[in-house]
Order: sequence, then structure tokens, then C-alpha cells
Amino acid sequence: MRADVQNTVEKIEKSLELLRQRMDWETAPHRLEEFNARVEDPDLWNDPDAAQKLMRERQMLVDAFDTHNAIQQEMRDNIELIELGEMEDDAEVVKDAEEALRSLETRAAQKELEALLDGEADGNDTFLEINAGAGGTESCDWASMLARMYVRWAEKHGYKVELQSESSGDEAGIKSAAYKISGPNAYGWLKSESGVHRLVRISPFDSAAKRHTSFSSVWVYPVVDDNIEIEVNPSDIRIDTYRSSGAGGQHVNTTDSAVRITHVPTGIVVTSSEKSQHQNRDIAMKALKSRLYQMELDRRNAAINEAHEAKGDAGWGNQIRSYVLQPYQMVKDLRTQVETSDTKGVLDGDLDQFMAATLALKVSGKSRSEAQGE
Repeated sequence: MRADVQNTVEKIEKSLELLRQRMDWETAPHRLEEFNARVEDPDLWNDPDAAQKLMRERQMLVDAFDTHNAIQQEMRDNIELIELGEMEDDAEVVKDAEEALRSLETRAAQKELEALLDGEADGNDTFLEINAGAGGTESCDWASMLARMYVRWAEKHGYKVELQSESSGDEAGIKSAAYKISGPNAYGWLKSESGVHRLVRISPFDSAAKRHTSFSSVWVYPVVDDNIEIEVNPSDIRIDTYRSSGAGGQHVNTTDSAVRITHVPTGIVVTSSEKSQHQNRDIAMKALKSRLYQMELDRRNAAINEAHEAKGDAGWGNQIRSYVLQPYQMVKDLRTQVETSDTKGVLDGDLDQFMAATLALKVSGKSRSEAQGE
């Protein structure tokens, strides 16, 4: 077998190893036996919620088994075909089997990434907020570039993007924006983007053409679905209405329809500025519940909590990723050390390599300092 084909096989085997790791391969058969025994219990559906949860967990385990075994069997079949073709000097059989292995490598890598998305809310839709840091027009323009980058990423993945609210910069760009992004595993993919993003470039707003550094922060939190109950005490919130700003001219919203909800105990503030005040109240309340749910996830998951606390202010020392456009081209993630010179591709939404590396880093249990020390 040629060296490049052997390399393909090794990559498939590596993906299979990660799938086994995520399943806890040694105990998985016993857990499936337990699930099957509980499914046969006639009293199972006396508690429908618990029964549905059990059935979902069982199906996830069955799907994981089926995926692993199908990939492994297809790999073995094609290796045998290559060996047989080489023995019989049948170049066509060898070529077809090698192409099948390369295709399998791509599928196995995708399943490997999907296996990383097993957090409690990873499958949910997500809210994404962007806020310009200190730096005036520069940071506002950078915030708008980030907004475009994430919208492009979402569209490439077939996700639905809804703008929830936006505050324009005084001269250019945006001070802040909030989006709802809907699609399979939207939160699971985007959660690794929470943090401060740093831009270095020659400023288009500086007549002296000097290099500037700008910061903007990104915050991602899951949309609370119907299966998650979050209680909000009415006495804990303050609801304000205000006149939302539009694009100007005939599109300016001249009624006090925008809604701002403040959760007094935590200081969380959420806004929505659609046309209908009733709709805005509903959107803002859902956003608030999602933020409160994210706080609960943070308490349960020390790793996620540490990541949010490390985000800090949008400035030096707190960034998770640097985007350098001058004097050279580079985007580098400071947690995983993944970098690329394709800055245009990244700003057009090519973010998967960064997201996948961060997910893999969390699974491996490495700390940020350990990753930087490698």
C-alpha cells in the first residue's frame, strides 16, 4: 500500500479512536444493556419526561456504535480490496478503493468533530453578541467586520440568521449587535468564539496611514428550548421602552417600541428593537432566560466558567484570537496556536479550523497555558 494511502488509513483510525474515547468504549456495551433493560420496564412511561430522556440517551449511544462500526468495516473492506487488486495487478480496483478511503477519511473526520458536540446545550440554537471595545471608530468598524464574518460563517453552514438588535457607531461600524443563529449544533460550534478578538491593520480612518490595534468582544450563549425551564421572578426585572434607531429616512422607527429588560440581581441587560413592542418583549425575555441558563451552565461546568471569566475587558491581555492585516497577513488563535495566512478567507467566514481545534483542546483536558507551551 502506497505511503499516502497508509496516511489516509492512519487518519481514519485516529478518528475512530476519538469516537471510542467519546463513547467510553470499555463501558459502552454495559450501558447499552442497561438502557435496553430499562426500556423493557412496563413502568417506564409513568414518567414521560424521564422516559423520553432515557430513549434519547439510548439512541445517541446506538447511533455512536453504528457510526463507529460502519466506518471501521468500510475501512477494512477497502484495505482488503487494495491488497487484492495489488495481488491481481488490477489497477482499476486499487484506484476505486483508494478513492473510497479518501472519501471515508472526510466522513470520519466530520463524525469526529460531531462527537465533540455532546454538551448539554450544544445542539441548541444560539445568541451571539458583539460589542466594540475602547478605540472609538476603529473598534466600531472592527465590530462590524466581526458581525459580517459570523453571518458569512452561519450562511455557509445553512443556518438561519436573525438580527435581534444593533447600535450604530458614531461615524462608522457598530457599537454592538445581537444575533440569533438557528441550526443543528449552532451553540456547540459557536461557543468557542466567546472572548476578545484583536485586529491589527493600517487604519482607513487615519490620514497618516498608521497601524492601529482594535478590540471587540464576542459573547455566545444558547437559546433556551422548551425542554429547559428557567424561572424569572417578575420583581427581579425592570422593563423599559425606548425609541429604536433605524437606517434613516422613511425607515426610522418613530415609536417607543424597542424593549430593554434589566435583570436586577445579575445586572444582565437584553434588548430587542423589532417593530412590535409585544414581539420585542417576547424576544428580550427569551434572551434573558438564555443568559440566565448560560450562567447556570457556567456554574455546572468549570471549564466553560473559566473561559468566560478569562474573557475580561475588550483589551490587551484578554484576547483569544489576533487578526493581523499589516505588516503581514495572519490570523492566530492564542488558545490552540492554530494560525493561517488566509486572512481574507477567515474574515469571509472560514472559521471551522479554529472552532474544531478549540473543541478538541477542551476534550483533551489541556489548559490554555499547556497549549501555549507546546
